[in-house]
Amino acid sequence: MRPKTILICLTTPEHAGTLLSVAVPLARKYNAHLIGLHTLEALVVYPGIAIHVPPETFVAFDESQKKSAEAISTIFSNHTRNEDFVSEFRLVKAESSSAVERMIESARGADLVIMAQEDKNSDRFDQRRAQAQVIRESGRPVLVVPHDYEGPEIGKNILLGWSDTREATRAAHDMLCIADEGAELTVLRVQSASQEVLHDSDAIDVTEMLSRHGLKPTLEYRDIVGDGIAQVLNTVAFEKGADMIVTGAFGHSKAFDFVIGATTFSLLKDHKVPVLFSK
Repeated sequence: MRPKTILICLTTPEHAGTLLSVAVPLARKYNAHLIGLHTLEALVVYPGIAIHVPPETFVAFDESQKKSAEAISTIFSNHTRNEDFVSEFRLVKAESSSAVERMIESARGADLVIMAQEDKNSDRFDQRRAQAQVIRESGRPVLVVPHDYEGPEIGKNILLGWSDTREATRAAHDMLCIADEGAELTVLRVQSASQEVLHDSDAIDVTEMLSRHGLKPTLEYRDIVGDGIAQVLNTVAFEKGADMIVTGAFGHSKAFDFVIGATTFSLLKDHKVPVLFSK
């Protein structure tokens, strides 16, 4: 099933153009309804704190929000006004909810969510780590685009990070909705050299399954090196000239991710091509 509703979380003017350069070709290719979502931050004054907030503060805050929203709306319009597909700019007030909760609500009505890589220099406080939360809670595949990405249109040359997990299986099938017919696909198993490749039936089965969908997959193996699986995925993506990495996300508990760290967080922090995460 091809995506018919694509949601872009437009958090800042700095990254809106980059996101739209990825999203618009996808919407054009599949004649999808493209939604640009921007949330207005709520200025919360806690009643338990005895402090006077002058009216000028609220006015200045609202003006700042309005200026940012108008800039993003203009960028969205410039990228979509001459397209044949339906586009919609959606401005939502966070109010008592956080911006992330609003993103998750909208994401559940979309086939695909597109977000920018986290940028602590420009993201608002209520947008921090939004990518991880949307991936965890929305139930939708999330494509995270690196800052200032200027690569090719996605879907022609894909790297799938494979493991015998529910999350990786979900990612492999989510990938089919945006992979081009006849796309080159590298199914990559990152493992220790001691494992027996010839007995890796699940990786062989998924590679054959993907070939029946018209893709051109090859199955490859790499040892874990350096900073772990994320580094291997980035390295192989560069070697293959991949336009997208696809991987399962957050296969461990939140406690494990917090204490040990995980491939998902490493990829969210450092990737050079768009990454499709599925949970």
